[in-house]
Amino acid sequence: MTGELTLTTLPTEPEPTAPERVSILAIGCGPFNLSLAALASTVDGADVVVVDSSDTFAWHPGLMFDDATLQVSFLSDLVSLVDPSHPLSFLAYLADVDRLYRFLVREDFFPTRREYEDYLRWAIGKLTGLRWSTTVTEVRWDEEAGHFEVDLTGPDGPSTLHAEHVVMGIGTEPAIPEAVRTDSDALVHSSQYLYHRDALHAAEAVTVIGSGQSGAEIVADLLEANLTGGPAVRWWTRTPWFAPLDFTKLSLEMTTPAYMEYFHSLPEATRDEVRRGHWQFHKGVSEDTLARIHDLLYRRQFVADAAPVQLRPGVEIASVEASGGGLRVTGRHRDTGATLAHDADLVVAATGYTERPPAVLAPLADLLQRDAHGRPVVLADHSIAPADAGSALAHRLFMANAEHHAFGVSAPNLDIGAVRNAKILNSVLGREAYRLPQRTAFISFGPDDDLVDGPGAPSTDHLPGTGRTTTP
Repeated sequence: MTGELTLTTLPTEPEPTAPERVSILAIGCGPFNLSLAALASTVDGADVVVVDSSDTFAWHPGLMFDDATLQVSFLSDLVSLVDPSHPLSFLAYLADVDRLYRFLVREDFFPTRREYEDYLRWAIGKLTGLRWSTTVTEVRWDEEAGHFEVDLTGPDGPSTLHAEHVVMGIGTEPAIPEAVRTDSDALVHSSQYLYHRDALHAAEAVTVIGSGQSGAEIVADLLEANLTGGPAVRWWTRTPWFAPLDFTKLSLEMTTPAYMEYFHSLPEATRDEVRRGHWQFHKGVSEDTLARIHDLLYRRQFVADAAPVQLRPGVEIASVEASGGGLRVTGRHRDTGATLAHDADLVVAATGYTERPPAVLAPLADLLQRDAHGRPVVLADHSIAPADAGSALAHRLFMANAEHHAFGVSAPNLDIGAVRNAKILNSVLGREAYRLPQRTAFISFGPDDDLVDGPGAPSTDHLPGTGRTTTP
């Protein structure tokens, strides 16, 4: 009709989807954050999402020797040391896979690493809230809203979620000291050993640098090859002797919650000084592995054409440099000052691991309290203290296996994971979701410790594991 006005309807923009909200976001899906998810799975109100950039779970695959065992008891699983009746305990796993009686007859408290990895995979299959192929790119804090804004990239592309609490459990990464570092492909870190095993066995000469359990297991494997025509083997280490892990009973009490709490109470400078004396817990070798190495050395006496073997402690590496098709290793004998050098086709750096820098926390750098060495100040509940004591950030950001400076020798150990996560859950929920063990050592570490033979557990007016007073 003439003069009639026609209206054109324009398409409307879809309303943006509100960010997903979670109570606890755990970054990194290793045993510690798996423990957190496992403990939370049976607690009302404990909503945990665990993300990991890997597409599947693998636990130290480059060192998964067939006969390697854990250095802690099966009780140091995801849950048992705070809740032995939990449905995700190692014993529940054994029962579920019908291996309980065979494990009983085995009469060994220390599972193989392969079995422990299988247990972890079993637990993963029973947990919800685990997200693989998901990488966190940045974590920000919204003080007014009282939550974290977390940017991540997953299978469906980038997204942002809001988390009330964040637990950093990104683990460690291989460490190679500057003197050992080289661009040559002839240098292999111990964490990658099994990926290069065939080449190492086929080489004429291999050098292993560094003591500790991983280095010893690699040396034992190379010595097995040496007996059947394999490479010449050198084992150089900075430690003054090939020391055993100090797993004697009273020494192990230094890996208990009682010692961790005592260590945490010490001044910063004292903690750093005390930590220097704990080297044998990290750089020692199990007695079984030392005995195996000695037996292999004894057996090779009767192999006339075996390539040479040298074990040399007390050597500080000065350099590892490309030489021909291999590497030239130079060191200083610490007792005499003599310079030592040799050539190797391949070098294995059994030089340990270092805490992985949490680059995703860069936006929080000015919001967190630091100690004299620039390390985060970690509170009793394993949260990082905010720079502003009145900030809502308090008791919101937690660390797992990155607080050695605050809790000492047990921070990276599996046997403390369940207790640490119980503390975190208690703190997040503001209630005792899990009762924490109160008497874990016979030794009195501090000057005010109670006698060990008292009939009852000490009482407390504080919420366990939080350092915060309970509300009447």
